[in-house]
Amino acid sequence: MNIVVFGAGGRAGRQAVAEAHRRGHRVTAVVRDPARHGDLTDVRLVAGDVTDASGVAEVAAGHDAALSAAVDLSVPSYDFFTASSRALTAGLAEAGLRRLVVVGIASVLPGASGTPLMDEPGFPDEYRPFCLGHAAGLEELRSSDRDWAYVAPAGDFDHDGDRTHRYRVADHGDPASRITYADFALALLDEIETPRHHRAVVGVRG
Repeated sequence: MNIVVFGAGGRAGRQAVAEAHRRGHRVTAVVRDPARHGDLTDVRLVAGDVTDASGVAEVAAGHDAALSAAVDLSVPSYDFFTASSRALTAGLAEAGLRRLVVVGIASVLPGASGTPLMDEPGFPDEYRPFCLGHAAGLEELRSSDRDWAYVAPAGDFDHDGDRTHRYRVADHGDPASRITYADFALALLDEIETPRHHRAVVGVRG
């Protein structure tokens, strides 16, 4: 497949690119500044802005599916995630792509009680603006007509753990759950190759 990866320079994006290569796919890696990512090899490395619909359409043309792991911490989270969701859905529609997989965050998943993790007692207030930005971006996806999957770790990433070559779909969010970026990438690429979740949020755990 021809896969375009937005935010390919981040930790989740890099692992998605690597997993796509392992599976024999052709990858266009979209980053803000290609000069900073010369180590991304065996890809078509291009500059792009995930919040610009016309730019998304241009870079996505001719691809089979798109994946977004993009984030910009220099702007308010609400502004970035709503703008990127709108630009992705509009740009991919113009380019003729239906399938979009987005890297999400656990805080929007329901916990064991059914309440979103970010609304449960004790959730750190300092993380709330970032989580609300993600939630707003998710609502933009829901208002679109794309075939999307919002894939989130059930809890957090295991930044130092080894690749285990497996993952499990989680019934609910769990702050204690961990998954490595490499194993998370398995779930992302599975949702591109053989989509199981359509216009849906899915949590994954190690």
